[in-house]
Amino acid sequence: MKRAVILLSGGLDSATTLAIAKHEGYEIFPLSFEYGQRHRVEIDSAKQIVQSLGVREHRIVKIDLRVFGGSALTDTIEVPKRRSDSEIAGQIPVTYVPARNTIFLSYALAWAETIEARDIFIGVNARDYSGYPDCRPEFIKQFERLANVGTKAGISGERFRIHTPLIAMNKPEIIRKGEELGVDFSITHSCYDPEPDGTACGECDSCRLRRRGFQDAGINDPLRYAH
Repeated sequence: MKRAVILLSGGLDSATTLAIAKHEGYEIFPLSFEYGQRHRVEIDSAKQIVQSLGVREHRIVKIDLRVFGGSALTDTIEVPKRRSDSEIAGQIPVTYVPARNTIFLSYALAWAETIEARDIFIGVNARDYSGYPDCRPEFIKQFERLANVGTKAGISGERFRIHTPLIAMNKPEIIRKGEELGVDFSITHSCYDPEPDGTACGECDSCRLRRRGFQDAGINDPLRYAH
């Protein structure tokens, strides 16, 4: 059985990505991060997702991107709420964390090389991605090139592949795929700015994209929202 490292945030996209990799027959090694984000809710969700899908090993890496800040997720910048569709699509939002996927993929690459895995899965999406530059196919292609020229395994001819099964899917398609594969969406978390008790705000960009995705998919969203 081939091994694969899966970047798992605790959201519905990464949970669906993990389910896809498992369905394709990979031995799964999920990797999550405590990176100084505003809350721990997504880490708790990632742990539950791993348990619900019967995956054995789950690594949680602690780094602190608050030392740089520059994002509403790692700094005192206010999380945007109640933005229109044109505002969400119009520019890179302040919830973008500088170089986050580059950092996460680098850790995933290091673990993959260590355990002799040559496949890495990440749940990036180029359609409902809020303008993040590190969710685009161009970025993934370049990182895959880097992985194969900057590692012992890569220069020895053991090619790494960065899998992005959701890259061209919209949110309703991702949700339908996750339901088909048995993802328990009630334990996933998408909110950028949850209430103190972990309840999703319902008003940030991520909540709005999620709620509309479930509505358009014709599937009930089991998550509870404050608004």
